[in-house]
Amino acid sequence: MKLRPLLRPDWTAALVAVSLCACTSYSPSGLAPGSSVAAVVKDMGQPTGDSPLPDGGRRLEFARGPYGKHTYMLDFDTQGSLVSWQQVLTEARFNGIHAGMDAKEVLAQIGHPAEYINIGWQHQVAWSYRFDSPMCLWFQVGMGLDSKVVDTAYGQDPICDRKDSKWTW
Repeated sequence: MKLRPLLRPDWTAALVAVSLCACTSYSPSGLAPGSSVAAVVKDMGQPTGDSPLPDGGRRLEFARGPYGKHTYMLDFDTQGSLVSWQQVLTEARFNGIHAGMDAKEVLAQIGHPAEYINIGWQHQVAWSYRFDSPMCLWFQVGMGLDSKVVDTAYGQDPICDRKDSKWTW
């Protein structure tokens, strides 16, 4: 008699991923002001970025995947207590990114991009950010080799052109 495994390998990986996701929240909406950094990390998972704030506090970034359209920035005071949070992938935030800004400033304002695209002939790297948009747009930041913003633009997200995409026009 041949014994069969209880779980197939492809299902095992999926179950592990679902189990891990079940332990973390997608957004910080359930967090109370004053929550500690440790409590936030326990609830939200490991941050994707960490930046100092001018007042001595710190800002933690929680990006929600390369195809995700949300990045949450959570600000903590100098004692490590949650002061505020916001979803930063918005046109209002994007419009505050301008030529001459340093890469660290951009990361502190809107977080890490979904994609990096090397544009060799322009000596730039395009940082691309997906966001909620009825026109399936993404925001791009042209970053020069000196880590300074050269230009910004909105454009059609290439995922919209994929045949299997729910965003196909």
